[in-house]
Amino acid sequence: MTCTLILTRHAKSAWNTDAPSDHARPLNKRGRRSAAALGQWLRDQDLRPDQVLSSSAQRTRETWELMELEAATTFTERLYHATPEIILDVLRDATRPTVLLLAHNPGILEFAHRIVKHPPAHSRFEDYPTGATLVVRFDIADWSALHLASGRVQDFVVPRELLGE
Repeated sequence: MTCTLILTRHAKSAWNTDAPSDHARPLNKRGRRSAAALGQWLRDQDLRPDQVLSSSAQRTRETWELMELEAATTFTERLYHATPEIILDVLRDATRPTVLLLAHNPGILEFAHRIVKHPPAHSRFEDYPTGATLVVRFDIADWSALHLASGRVQDFVVPRELLGE
């Protein structure tokens, strides 16, 4: 059996807002377009999550909503600026075979680098920009058996490629 991870950094957020905190910052216009494009790309690839694990921040919530996919969703404070160790811990508790995990840099960047056997041949994998999405397959029966450096990269994309920018 295999488990599939769709690892997505939130789309581009706004900085000049009246948001009372970093946690409350919304997406900007480009971020909203990017999130919609990522959702369309996942549908086109027939990659639909069964479960979503997301940071509770406003920008991750908006990213997920604008992707227009449906899945059982958990928003958790644990994924807000989480370390790679926390991301791994949260993912090991997943219960469905295809999981979309939405989080933030630098933790998601570090986690992406640690979870794959071989990185994708893509220049933007090194900095994992906003909206970056990595699709990884694991030869495991369930997420509790997940180990670092065990994933096979299926795909990696950044929104600028999808939007033709």
